[in-house]
Amino acid sequence: MPPATRTNEAATPAPAHAQPGQPRRADAKRNVAAILAAAAECLASNPDTSMGEIAAAAGVGRMTLYGHFKTRADLLEAVLTGVMAEAHDALDSVDVSGDPRDALARLTAASWLVVDRLRHVLEAAQRELPAERIHQAHDQVLDRVQTLIERGRDTGAFRADLPLPWLVSLAMNVMHAAAAEVSAGRLTSGQAPSVVAATLLAALTAPGDVVPSPPA
Repeated sequence: MPPATRTNEAATPAPAHAQPGQPRRADAKRNVAAILAAAAECLASNPDTSMGEIAAAAGVGRMTLYGHFKTRADLLEAVLTGVMAEAHDALDSVDVSGDPRDALARLTAASWLVVDRLRHVLEAAQRELPAERIHQAHDQVLDRVQTLIERGRDTGAFRADLPLPWLVSLAMNVMHAAAAEVSAGRLTSGQAPSVVAATLLAALTAPGDVVPSPPA
């Protein structure tokens, strides 16, 4: 009787869905997404949230968290990148056409919503990340303000007697001052957009011109 024919099972490749490593990669992606979402939410409420608290909120262990983000700075860098991308998506939807003064009020209102939601994240990032990285994050948003102020100057809606970089820096500092006042309880989050818009319109209006009231 001839010997039994040996099957070639060892040479047959496993199905694609059973390839080793794929489930692990999928789990890793889910873990990273959960960590970043939890970190953004936790830090938005409390900039002092610990890595352990973030891991617990994400439903992962500390070893898993540190396996993806070796330091708190690494995690904050990833969170800052994500929240700034969301901020740009939100600001992209703002209508900055028409009268530059009205457009400034709309951009201010939308920017305040971003600042108010993310100010604690930025506070945490400022403690851990290089100053250049924080400036880079601000610059990406301030480019929109600069473009609008330039258009207002070209049309005569805004003053042209002061340096443009000074006016852009003023806009950033007024927004930061509003955030500080809200944190101190001297200004409500609901009051801030109109206060910031009124302050900026007064600062940007040419001497002798009537300062317009910001839209309600």
